[in-house]
Amino acid sequence: SQIERVHWLVAGKQGTTEAYGNFYSPTNQRFEAAGKPPAIVMIHGGPTSQATAAYSAKNQFFATRGFAVLDVNYRGSTGYGRQYQDALLGQWGVADVEDAVSAARYLAEAGLADPKKIVIMGGSAGGYTVLQALTDHPGVFKAGICLYGIANLFTLAMGTHKFEAAYNDMLVGPLPDASDLYRARSPIFKADKISD
Repeated sequence: SQIERVHWLVAGKQGTTEAYGNFYSPTNQRFEAAGKPPAIVMIHGGPTSQATAAYSAKNQFFATRGFAVLDVNYRGSTGYGRQYQDALLGQWGVADVEDAVSAARYLAEAGLADPKKIVIMGGSAGGYTVLQALTDHPGVFKAGICLYGIANLFTLAMGTHKFEAAYNDMLVGPLPDASDLYRARSPIFKADKISD
């Protein structure tokens, strides 16, 4: 499957902005199908990392089996300038989620995927975005695949290593002052909102 760099508009709480990603179209010369394909909105970890436009065995696996794959570089990702990376500061669990949800809408509106067959997948910080998307925007995704994701920001703050000890302070806010935000942005406290 070829990789195409794409971008789309996101209308979020902080106004309208652009988000970026790498699109892998479903390709397998041995098969043909009618209608729009199912899709996977792939969320990288980090959260300040990036999905590069390079060979990805995982994305190629899904693309060659009929899935469109959009590897999202949400606000906070590196490689798009300092302002884009810093847009996640204080907005983790909000900006990244808005970008993931808008990625699903972009796929549907561009005719690249069946809107009733879009799932979201990610691990670690990407898994956190998956859980936040499922709880804050129920019904957008048909399913979510969370690999070793973060469900409770309080637990993360208590158990993180020295290297990232102040990371949550920048991405959400310092405790105990930001306790309300930690609770509001912890998917474990609102899992009952998940629906298909």
